[in-house]
Amino acid sequence: MTSTVADGAHPAEFKAAREALLARTPLSGSALCRAYSGLADDFLGALAAAAGVTDGSGMALVAVGGYGRRELCPGSDLDVTLVHKGRNIPKDVPDAIWYPVWDTGVGLDHSVRGMKDVLAAAGTDLKVVLGLLDARLVAGDRAVAAELMDRGLECWRKDTRKWMEQLYESTRQRHGHFGEVAFLLEPELKEGEGGLRDLTSLRALAATAPVVEDWRAEPPLAEAHETLLAVRVQLHRQTGRALDRLLLPEQDRVAEALAYADADLLMAAVATMARRVAWYGDDAWRRVSAWLAGPKGRSGGADRPLGPGLVLRDGEVALTANADPEEDQALALRAGAAAAELGVPLARSCLGRLAAGTQTLEGPWPAEVRNALVALLGAGPQAIPVLEALDHTGVLARLLPEWEPVRNRPQRNAFHRFTVDRHLCEAAANAAQLVRGVRRPDLLLVGTWLHDIGKGYPGDHTAAGIEVVARIGARMGFDPLDVDVLVSMVRHHLLLPDVATRRDVDDPRTVETVAAAVGDIDTLELLAALTEADGLATGPAAWGPWKAGLVATLVRNVSAVLAGAPLEVSPGLPTDEHRRLMAEGSLRVVVSATGPGTTVTVVAPDRRGLLATVTGVLALRGFDILSAAVACEGEMAVEVFEVMAFDVDGRPSVSPGEELTKDLAAALAGEIDLQTELASREKVYAQGRRPRAAKPAEARVLVDNDASASASVVEVRSQNAVGLLHVVTRTLAEHGLDVVSAKVSTLGHEVVDAFYVQDPESKGKVDDPARLEAVEMALLARLGRS
Repeated sequence: MTSTVADGAHPAEFKAAREALLARTPLSGSALCRAYSGLADDFLGALAAAAGVTDGSGMALVAVGGYGRRELCPGSDLDVTLVHKGRNIPKDVPDAIWYPVWDTGVGLDHSVRGMKDVLAAAGTDLKVVLGLLDARLVAGDRAVAAELMDRGLECWRKDTRKWMEQLYESTRQRHGHFGEVAFLLEPELKEGEGGLRDLTSLRALAATAPVVEDWRAEPPLAEAHETLLAVRVQLHRQTGRALDRLLLPEQDRVAEALAYADADLLMAAVATMARRVAWYGDDAWRRVSAWLAGPKGRSGGADRPLGPGLVLRDGEVALTANADPEEDQALALRAGAAAAELGVPLARSCLGRLAAGTQTLEGPWPAEVRNALVALLGAGPQAIPVLEALDHTGVLARLLPEWEPVRNRPQRNAFHRFTVDRHLCEAAANAAQLVRGVRRPDLLLVGTWLHDIGKGYPGDHTAAGIEVVARIGARMGFDPLDVDVLVSMVRHHLLLPDVATRRDVDDPRTVETVAAAVGDIDTLELLAALTEADGLATGPAAWGPWKAGLVATLVRNVSAVLAGAPLEVSPGLPTDEHRRLMAEGSLRVVVSATGPGTTVTVVAPDRRGLLATVTGVLALRGFDILSAAVACEGEMAVEVFEVMAFDVDGRPSVSPGEELTKDLAAALAGEIDLQTELASREKVYAQGRRPRAAKPAEARVLVDNDASASASVVEVRSQNAVGLLHVVTRTLAEHGLDVVSAKVSTLGHEVVDAFYVQDPESKGKVDDPARLEAVEMALLARLGRS
């Protein structure tokens, strides 16, 4: 259908005006949204008037949603309803409005409904009644629009309990799905917890619950709204679409456009504002719940004592009238521990008094204060919202000034899920589940909570953390030997996972090196628990059955050395089963199990470059290789790989051994151009599941001739890419080196691969420095190209 448009309402003119507006850089945030909403009002108003939708016509064009609130973002739809009263309207009336809008290419969410139909839906549908709370007249009959808005608000207010329950459940599900804006690497600005949708919900609560203020009258929330809206608007502008997840590749450009010095400051601002919104939201829902319960639903003042200065009142931890945060140095942490142990919040009045009265402790903490901190951290996951409350009100930074530099600090690496501060709290919560496995639970909890505190300071975070934790530990009142253990936990918090994934955990030299660094079994136990807690808090790429098994083996071997027991080395390759397969003298691929921990065993006649060809085929067929071990006997070779199997879309997939055997035979015969095929797959794969990085990892090659008595170790760090292992093993083969084992570790966007290589003549380590340097240069050249 070709639309007929009125003067001043031509689609091309609106489109040109819109493009000019969005390109006008001085406008951002709510100012741009209001300007864009006004532009849309003029366009739609002219279309509606030409179609006969005028005052007194019995028809009203009403904006709802973000457009109704004049928060129309560049990628948002025009969300409108044509409401009529008392009669059906001709089809050509709405068509005269909708078709010109479609001609502009702008999204349109539209409907045509009678007044009775709209109000009937508003009585049963949460989305409809919420939409009416944001409704406003764009064009047409003022009386119809006023009636619609008045009756919509009446509908919202007359069945408050039903709507509050539905809105709360909807909010809970949304938060569970999209996560917390403040703490995520790539937050969802609109739907996530602490995002713009929560502010819309707060306005809805304020429209019916007298215990909730309209956030527009609250300067801190108004500031949060403006900040989050400005980021969303700029994200839409620079991507040209309705993208609400602030992806890593977009963060630098958004920061530059909004005049932040760098993306870290942008993400810190987003985190600060989102935490503010989430805090107000949680508090508002608690007040609404208490209001709905009424006096009969509350305890009516029957306080339950929880200790000096603390009571449980109406399901919250509160302070008694005579409690004094200035005098009682442990009060804030005792209150937090009580709330976490009971799984209840700290009362708003309690937090206010703690914020006003809690003092910074200059000298060594009394044992009561230190024990209260340990009790709070020991509550596990229930401690996280309590720590968040103490952090939000400034109490936490007052007790621990070193906390301030890690507050809201982003970790712009796909290896991490959370900001630094949230990661530390999550790690401590995980450590609380592991305290039974260590002799000193207090050191485990505190050391885990502080292990990355150095990330708030310049330079290497481990070196900075060592200095900071030494200072904190002494101020907390730990004795010097305990402070030394806390420092060791920070110094070596990456030791076990790094060694387990990059070195042979059964190599005596590796085990002895770790034992010398750790020093004693108690510290080893603490580091083992810290490693697990840290990995679980980091993300799926940091901890899983494969890594857990490697760390457990390393810990067991190091423990034996520290205890003076003989080292039990796992039998190497080939096993008896491998020899049975090798005796057949032909190419054979065996795939055992599926999913995480899948083992791919390749038996084939030995030849130069066999490992490179096998790794290329595995990459081509969608396998992520975690580790590799190689052995030869006579003219046959066996190669065993631990893999994760995925297709290009990220779904689990395992190719049968027969298919891999056929593919490998073709590749060995030169019938598959692995380089070309892998390059093609990388283009597709890069658009799928690969974690993204804010900044690409720089390729590095390190050669260690002391890590093993029988082999040289070549460690490669590089940006992740399909077939990377094939590139490296092909290069090593071209330089005449045999790979006897390999460890592969993926750190989000970056991989760290370690290869144990031998000289095929001496069957030992490579002693020629010039040869190793040539290998290093060749690898760097290849990795730069890949």
